[in-house]
Amino acid sequence: MAIGVVTLAGACGGDDGNTKNSTSGAKTVTVQAGNGAVKVPAGPKRIVSLSPTHTETLFAIGAGSQVVAVDDYSNVPANAPRTKLSGFKPNAEAVIAYKPDLVVLSDDLNGIVKALEKVKVPVLLEPAATKLDEAYDEINDLGQATGHAEEAKKLVDGMRADIQKTVAASPKAKGLTYYHELDNQLHSVTSTTFVGQVYALFGLRNIADAADKASGGYPQLSREHLLKQDPDLIFLADTKCCGQNAAAIAKRPGWSDLDAVQNKGVVELDDDIASRWGPRLPEFVKTIGGAVQKVQ
Repeated sequence: MAIGVVTLAGACGGDDGNTKNSTSGAKTVTVQAGNGAVKVPAGPKRIVSLSPTHTETLFAIGAGSQVVAVDDYSNVPANAPRTKLSGFKPNAEAVIAYKPDLVVLSDDLNGIVKALEKVKVPVLLEPAATKLDEAYDEINDLGQATGHAEEAKKLVDGMRADIQKTVAASPKAKGLTYYHELDNQLHSVTSTTFVGQVYALFGLRNIADAADKASGGYPQLSREHLLKQDPDLIFLADTKCCGQNAAAIAKRPGWSDLDAVQNKGVVELDDDIASRWGPRLPEFVKTIGGAVQKVQ
């Protein structure tokens, strides 16, 4: 995403316009976000995040002290100022009550973007990434918007290097198949999704691809399809939400005969890490790499 810096006209005498934060005049940073070009006051001091991924990023790049409120699902880091604000059913009045000079979110629900823009609150809409480069771009966007561009670049470079190192150290999957479970109703992801592309880094073949017709990359598999495909690896991203684990799925009708169950190919993921595209993404990649090595 393109990023530029704009100096506001009308700075008072004695201010050369180069100071990031000054009492007589302030620069603005313009970020190309999902809702267009957004002007943000340099070094915002009252940030509200309605996205767990972006909350993690803000703290990871050193902007945590500038965050005054985060949504109810933002559980990392533990010291984030968690509130009852909702990212799924955002309430403009509740957000405005925190007097934000920047609001960061990943979904424009309930008309929240226009509602905040109407009262001149800068809003950065950074949607769920659909590929790795988008995830990196969004981290850099937040860095520019908060005055932590260097820290954001360092984070991105580190993530990129860690992921590349993990993939390079892992053997190619050589036809290994996998199933990624979102919930105990057999909802999954296909190779077209962000998560699916992460698995593809290792050459794994997704058994959900053949079942996807009109689900936009998130099909619900039938029990018969899954048992017939008999995946080599099963990744459970519903350990927290739905209490699933290797022992639990082994008790499902017919599942005890699956290769993944018999050969210890069931991987219990952290739901949050597996569903976010932020700083902890390399941990998800390492988990996949470790699973591939184990079953080769």
